[in-house]
Amino acid sequence: MTAADIIAICSNTDRYNFHGHTQYCDGHADMEDFVTAAIAGGTRHYGFTPHSPIPFPSPCNMSQEAVTDYMSEIGRLREKYGDHISLYAGMEIDYLDGTWGPACDCIQSLPLDFRIGSVHFIPADDGFVDVDGRFDSFKVKMEKYFSNDIEAVVKLFFSQSIRMVEAGGFDIIGHFDKIGHNASHFRPGIESEEWYKSEANRLVDCIIDNGCIVELNTKAYHQHNHRLFPSERLLRRVISGGAEVIVNSDAHDPRLIEAGRPEAFELLKMLYAS
Repeated sequence: MTAADIIAICSNTDRYNFHGHTQYCDGHADMEDFVTAAIAGGTRHYGFTPHSPIPFPSPCNMSQEAVTDYMSEIGRLREKYGDHISLYAGMEIDYLDGTWGPACDCIQSLPLDFRIGSVHFIPADDGFVDVDGRFDSFKVKMEKYFSNDIEAVVKLFFSQSIRMVEAGGFDIIGHFDKIGHNASHFRPGIESEEWYKSEANRLVDCIIDNGCIVELNTKAYHQHNHRLFPSERLLRRVISGGAEVIVNSDAHDPRLIEAGRPEAFELLKMLYAS
């Protein structure tokens, strides 16, 4: 499967979803539950993307040992449900540095159908720190690891993302401005500050230049005041630059496979028409 294949599928139907988690990472149900929920909701193409292994313990990431089980389960589910839905073996791969990310040999050697590249971790003095997740945890980490320097954290996130894009090895870039969510809680209005917009724009331009597929991620839509990743401002820049956009729900629960997707498609329709 190539990026062109993904684009072709998503151009011909909106009954797809190429970002979904599993019991092998931080998903809240077995893969079969996601498949049956997807079929019931009318999905025709579903891509699983457990969080990749990383070289240190993380409660959200799958273990290296679980990769074989994951691939085997994909095969079993294709055999059982293949007449009803097309299933794809993907992975959401964390970029850490030049030695670990979507382009590294250990990831490229996996027999995956497609890859999402995402940044959840940024470097700190004593390792990598997860700046994704709940704001209460983010706030603690801001004080513990970054002396409450939110500008430094945001710049690290976008710099990490640019390095990942330049290194390549993936088809879709995941929730590329997600740092804005926690940063906005930490300092309301930060996404409207000129330096922030400049940092985000640099990443968008890099994404466009490197031909990445951009996901419009709907995971937070109903939980966080209609929040989408990327924001509408950045999405406009993505579209004006000619990047391909697909809509993914990033579901960790089978009940949320369609969450926010109808609204995201309506937004895209409006932006493409304007």
